[in-house]
Amino acid sequence: MPKFLIEVPHEEELLACAQVVESFLNYGSHFAVNADWGCMDGVHKAWITLETDTREDARNILPPAYRARATVIQLNKFTMEELDEILKRHGKK
Repeated sequence: MPKFLIEVPHEEELLACAQVVESFLNYGSHFAVNADWGCMDGVHKAWITLETDTREDARNILPPAYRARATVIQLNKFTMEELDEILKRHGKK
């Protein structure tokens, strides 16, 4: 099943930060409630990773007000064999 990273930026003002965190906590989605936040380090974003069938399924785990501004990235891993094949196809090895 595909794995996705969801990144949701928000404004750095204290009230805006508190509002988005409260929205995620109250939304009730297991994924939203367990988001990781960078606010205490000055990076005003939330991150969620999950496995689901589609990019839209991933986006839909967010509170509706934050879906449009979210970036949803499909993640993958590489083996050395896959890397070698990619390099061969591009004439690098």
